[in-house]
Amino acid sequence: MIVKSLELNNYRNYETLHINFEKGTNILYGNNAQGKTNILEALYLGGTTKSHKGSKDKEIIRFNQDESHIRIFVEKQEKQFQIDMHLKKNRSKGIAINRIPIKKASDLFGILNIVFFSPEDLNIIKNGPQERRRFMDAELCQLDKIYLSDLAKYNKILNQRNKLLKDIYYRPDLKDTLPVWDMQLVEYGQKIIIGRQKFISRLNEIVADIHFHISGGKEQLLLSYEPNVDVLEFAQKLECNREKDLKLGQTTAGPHRDDLSFTIKNIDIRKFGSQGQQRTCALSLKLAEIELVKQVINDTPILLLDDVLSELDSNRQNYLLNNICDTQTIITCTGLDEFIRNRFHINRVFEVIEGEVFEKNQENQEDINEY
Repeated sequence: MIVKSLELNNYRNYETLHINFEKGTNILYGNNAQGKTNILEALYLGGTTKSHKGSKDKEIIRFNQDESHIRIFVEKQEKQFQIDMHLKKNRSKGIAINRIPIKKASDLFGILNIVFFSPEDLNIIKNGPQERRRFMDAELCQLDKIYLSDLAKYNKILNQRNKLLKDIYYRPDLKDTLPVWDMQLVEYGQKIIIGRQKFISRLNEIVADIHFHISGGKEQLLLSYEPNVDVLEFAQKLECNREKDLKLGQTTAGPHRDDLSFTIKNIDIRKFGSQGQQRTCALSLKLAEIELVKQVINDTPILLLDDVLSELDSNRQNYLLNNICDTQTIITCTGLDEFIRNRFHINRVFEVIEGEVFEKNQENQEDINEY
């Protein structure tokens, strides 16, 4: 799987952009706040319908404009796909695949599989559980359309139940309708719990070996899914927590409160690991994510690295770069020093300056690609 090209119109700080990518490693370099990350965001948005930053469509559209367009050309297992996304300020986005509009965003999933790695991901271990739930859901939604549908329904029902809990304070007669929402919440919540259990189980099989090598054979990493409630006890838990939920005005049990733990020699790295250990765990997690996607889709995903190398020491840089050589990778950075130093092969280089992208020709790259 490769992204052949990206076209943008009125997207963030880009009035127009057309950029062609190579199969291997593509570098976007330049000073901060020039628009490098916006290119990665557009690719991620085009493959998943969501910004990796959580931005709303109206925040992405170029200032003083009402609409924005993304067009991505993808080659996947000798088939060509054109993804068009039309962002609008006051309406839902429009999406077309090969110029045919789709009714459900879920129809897009599976065409372009993307693994996004940013400096924020290095903090996934020590940050709050919301980050770790987002990690599980982001990948599961790309790999499993049924999970995507179940998660969307669960979140919708959860929001409606929470609204009802607040409304009951003013209208106690509505309390009799709670069991109806509880039943639906349990139905989809159980599916989410089972999906996450299977995902972490498969990821565990991969991440242990990766982390063992990154740590120089010193550490064995174990991931543990920590569901907030047992899958068979969800209904009972909701009933037990009903008065508590009514008092707080929110649902206090369910997969929206799940977590993920990381242990080395029975030590919880979230609480007691050094910063180096936490970053190594995060790197292992991302590399395991890439490998799992390969296994599931029988193809390589697109890897987006947003200024990650500057956050890693030379050993972790080398391990990462040496293990993504078979994956199309688009990397942002402020300079090319790390690639020259690591003698890493680069297929195409672009300089980004204030919302404009300039491809560096082969003559300009001789000092980089002479090897």
